[in-house]
Formats: sequence, C-alpha cells, structure tokens
Amino acid sequence: MVPQTSASVVVALLMGLVGVWFVLWQLRHVLSYDTGNKTMQTIAAAIQEGASAFLSREYRVIAIFVAIVAVVITTFLQWQTALCFVIGAVASAGAGYLGMYVAVRANVRTAAAASRGLHEGLRVAFGSGAIMGMSVVSFSLIGMTVLYLIFKGDPNHLTYITGFGFGASSIALFARVGGGIYTKAADVGADLVGKVEKGIPEDDPRNPAVIADNVGDNVGDVAGMGADLFESYSGSIIAAATLGAALGGKSAAAFIGLPFLVAAVGVISSLFGIYKVIGKAADVTVATPEASASLQARAMYYLNRQVAKIDENASLDDLLKALRDSVWGASAVVLVLSLFCVIASGVHFNYWLVILVGLIAGNGIAYTTEYFTAYTEKPTQAIAKATQTGAATTIIQGLAVGMMSTVAPVLITAFAILGSIWLGHAADGTMAAGLYAVALAGVGMLSTLGVTLATDAYGPVADNAGGIAEMSGLPKEVRHRTDALDSLGNTTAATGKGFAIGSAVLTALALLAAYVTAAKIESLNILGPTMLPGILIGAMMPYLFSALTMMAVGKAAHEIVLEVRRQFHEIPGLMEGTGTPDYKTCVGISTESALREMILPGALAVVVPIVVGHVLGKEALAGLLVGTMSSGFLLAVMMANAGGAWDNAKKLIETGEYGGKGSDSHKAAVVGDTVGDPFKDTSGPALNILIKLMTIVSLVFANSFGSGWLSF
Repeated sequence: MVPQTSASVVVALLMGLVGVWFVLWQLRHVLSYDTGNKTMQTIAAAIQEGASAFLSREYRVIAIFVAIVAVVITTFLQWQTALCFVIGAVASAGAGYLGMYVAVRANVRTAAAASRGLHEGLRVAFGSGAIMGMSVVSFSLIGMTVLYLIFKGDPNHLTYITGFGFGASSIALFARVGGGIYTKAADVGADLVGKVEKGIPEDDPRNPAVIADNVGDNVGDVAGMGADLFESYSGSIIAAATLGAALGGKSAAAFIGLPFLVAAVGVISSLFGIYKVIGKAADVTVATPEASASLQARAMYYLNRQVAKIDENASLDDLLKALRDSVWGASAVVLVLSLFCVIASGVHFNYWLVILVGLIAGNGIAYTTEYFTAYTEKPTQAIAKATQTGAATTIIQGLAVGMMSTVAPVLITAFAILGSIWLGHAADGTMAAGLYAVALAGVGMLSTLGVTLATDAYGPVADNAGGIAEMSGLPKEVRHRTDALDSLGNTTAATGKGFAIGSAVLTALALLAAYVTAAKIESLNILGPTMLPGILIGAMMPYLFSALTMMAVGKAAHEIVLEVRRQFHEIPGLMEGTGTPDYKTCVGISTESALREMILPGALAVVVPIVVGHVLGKEALAGLLVGTMSSGFLLAVMMANAGGAWDNAKKLIETGEYGGKGSDSHKAAVVGDTVGDPFKDTSGPALNILIKLMTIVSLVFANSFGSGWLSF
C-alpha cells in the first residue's frame, strides 16, 4: 500500500512547493507597484500597524489554547496526534498572516493602480488575493504530505494526521470569530455615527472609527477567511484519505492517494484561473499562432487569448463574468487532469464522475449565491426597492431573501450527496465506497480553491483601496473605479462564503462517516433514548453560537459608538475637518473586545462534543453532529446571503437609484447593511467552521467515547 500512496503524496508535495514558488513570485510582483502619494502611504501605514497589532495579540491568545489542547491530546491520546495538531495550527496561522501581510500593502497599491485604470486596479487587488489563495493550498498540502511521509510506516498514520485538521479548525474558528467581531464592531460603529447620525460619507477621514474599519476588513475577511478555507481544504483531503483506508483491499492505496492527486492538479488549474485575470496581454508579441514556429510563442499566444479584457466602461456584469470565467476555466482544467489521475490510480471511472459532481455542485452553489446577492439581480433589487418605505421593510425583505436563498444550495448539496453515494456504491458495491465518494466530491469542489479564494480575498483589498482614495482626496473617477471593484468584491465574497458552507457540509458528512467507523458504531437508531436528544442539542448549537457572536458584535459596536460620539463632541473642529481624530483608541477598543468575546464561542465548539460523547455516549454524539450540520448549513447560508444582499442593495442605491446617497432610501439601506454586517462577516461564515470543528474533534477523540454515563 505504501509505495503507490507515497508516490501520490510526493506529487502533491511537489505541487505544494510549486504553489509556494508562485506565492513568493507574486508577492514580489505586487509589492513592486507604486504606493501613491505621501498621504496615501500614511493612511496605509496606520492600517498595517493596526492589523499587525491585532493579529499578533490574537495569535498569542490562540497559542495558549493550542498549547493546552496539545498537552491534553498527548496525555489522553498520542504525542504524534498532538504534533500534527500543532503543525496544523501553525500552518493555518502562517497562511492567514501572509495573506493579511500582503493585503494591507496591496490596498494602497490598488488605489494607486486604479488611478491608471479599472483593469490595473483589478489586477493588483486580485493578485494579492491570489497570494492568499495559493498560500492556503500550498501550506496545507506541504503540511499534510510531509507528516504523511514521516509517519507512513505507522499503521495509525492517518489517525495522527486528523490532528492536523483539528489544529487548522481551531485556528480557523478563533480567527474567523475574533476577526469577524473586530471588523463588524468597527464597521457598525463607524456607520451608525458617521453615516446615519452625522451624515458624512463612508471612509470619511473625520470618522474616528474609519481606520479600525479598514483594519477589520483585513483581519476578518482576509486572515479569517483564509484560515476558514485552509481548514475546509485540509479536512476534505483528510476525510477522503481516512475513508479510503477504511475501504481496505488491494485498492486502498489508490483510494488514499487519489484525493492528494486531485488536490495536486488543482494547483495547476488554479494557476491557470489566476492567469486569466492577472495575465498581461502586452507581454505577448506574437499576433497569430502561425507567426512563429516557436512552441513557447504559440503557447503564450493561446494563453493570452484567455486573459480577461476589462475596459473603463465595464459593468458589474462584465467584472463578474471575468472572475466567473476564471473559476470555470480552472474547473475545466482540473476536470481534464483529474481524469488522468483516476486512470493512473487504477480506480473505477465512476470516481472521475464523482469529482465532476463536486465541481458542478461548487459552481452551482456559487452561481445561485451570486444571483441572490448581486445588485444586478432581482432579489437584491427588491431589497433596494423596499428601502422606499423605511428600514423595517428593508430588513423584512432582506430576511426573506436570505431564507429563500437556502433552497438552491440545499437541493444542490443533497443531489451531490445522493449522486456521489450512488456512483461510489455502483463502483465498488458498498456503502463505505459511497461515503468515500462523498468525501472525494468535497475534494473536487475545493480543488480549485487557489483561484476561488483569490476571488474572495481580493474584495477587502478593493474596499480598503476605496477608503484610501476617499481619505487622501484622489479624483472622483478613482473612487468610482474602486467602488466598482468593491461591489464586485461584495458579490464574490458572498459567493466564497456559499462555496465554503457547501463544501463544509460534504466535508462534515465525510468526517462524520469517519467518526462512526473510528468509534465502531454499528448502527444509528433515531428512536434510541439518546439519539434524538443528541440531534436536538446539535440543532441548537448553531443558534447559541450565532447568538453569542452577534451579541459580541453588539457589545463591541456599542463601545465604538460611544467613543466616536465622544470624539465628535469633545475634539474641537473635528466635524469641520480642522480637528484630528484619535484613530488608535477605536482600534484598541475593537481589539480588546474581539479578543475577549471570541473565547466562549470557540471553547464551546471543542468542549460540547467531548462532553456529549462522554455523558450521552458515542451514538448521541453522532446525533449531535447530524443536528449541527443540518441547522448550521441552513442558518449559515441564510445569514451570509441576507447580509450580502443588504450590502449590495445599499451599493445599488449609491449608484443613484431611489434618490442616491443621502436620501431616505439610502439611510434605510444603511440600517439594513448594518444589521447584515455581523450576519455575513461574523456569525454566518463562522458556522461552517463550527460544523467541521465539532466533527473533527469527535473524530480525534473517537476511541475515548463509550456508551455514556447516562446510557440506558
């Protein structure tokens, strides 16, 4: 088993190293761009300082948690699992930090590039997002493959590597919750006082919370999202490999190695998708493929034809098409290359169809999310129309849109699960093969993560660029360009969240199957005395978790509002533009609040599965995971999409619809956006991490659970 599997793992390791090479090259490229005038550089430096300070303090708090859990794992399980846990945490934190490092430097460069044109601004911002996407993929692949090769002689090597996923999940939850509380507290506080009470524009330098708001975009939507999808990506591969080993037989090595191979070809595919956006036509001098006999020149000609062409009059639809083509192009490439992986592995052809199912499901969820959140579509336009009758109808319509948006992702995911199980069962004749197929579909869905995360992570950079353009007094056309990129980022961010949530369900189901196998559960009886209580407790968990995170944002925002009001009242000339706001105090309030409030939600995700497993038993814990997965999926989609739609309804009004900026409709839209902020950037996206973290904690501790203290 080891040689064939090891070959697949080595290929994945090499592609991870290729990804790191691209990250270093692209980092140098992005940092080579112009940083604009001195005012722009000063504002960018303040954002960099705040983001670095928060992330450093957050990681110090998380390090304590990681150390405690590592000791617990070493004491009650194995030191190998504890080592993998620590490495998973470090790799996830490293990817998040690198993504944020470049984001807070690319924002000012994007603003300067937008002065030269819309496409230039898109290339810089998307290029920084590509660094985040490829860092996540590369660090994950390198970490898992190196650990696999180190422990491959041990029969429990895959059990140890589940610790890597546990470490990644822990970082993801704290980074997502902490960053989400920070960014939305600052954003809500800045909007309520600045836009609603004082009537000043967004990103106005007179607003004391504006720097904290810009910092929050990076620590929440770049570092937080990066850690989130690092965990999804790692978890999907671990789940597939674990279930592949459980299948046994002569093909076990191929089943273990296949998800690593699919992830490896995903790196190549993602690089192609990234090139479609950031490639530069001017680099190619060959007019036609026949103009030169050079194979390299012909290849560059065909690559050049794939590059998106964006002009100054590009609409949101044009920009969306450019990014959509990028993701779809990467999906097509990974599909073709995966066919060779399946053939080389010697497994049934049906498993290639399973990968196709995962890719279709991922792109389907992305498309439906885009439909419900883009302001070019009817759902968001209906919210904008509702603003004419006030904030209440705006919120009602937004909630309705969010609830309606759950239908398509649920049906797509349900059919993906059914299709995968049927294909796997038809290939090898067992339900275990069907569950392996579900995990492989999750790997297929996430195989293009390098480019799909780039389309998400670039959004905060564009948002920051708009703020820098506003605060430094750049010409209006620059702000128009950054606003266009920001609106695109809102939609792609919502798409990324939907993508993450959908993949979380497939990954969590596969991890649940691995847990049932590891815990030696022979059957699950829904009428059993502990099963239904477990399901109900699990269904309650996402609501408790969301309540805690929403209240955390509310508390922190309350402090920010009071501080901003105090400064406007006490600092002479602040409203007139002659006074100097105290940005650092607001940054400090957001930092302290986020670090304080993230502890309880994060601890619950780890503690509750362990308590339920020991008190009610391993069957009840399976029920808990089913309940959490079901209600968490629906609640996460609803919150993420409602928040994105509220935000873009406001953006639509700001283009001049229904009275434009400053109108009563705009004020109602701002209230809706303020409600939607913690929906889409704190509670909603953190739920998919909750689902997977609770499942992987259960898998790691599976052997310690028995019938339960309260068993009948």
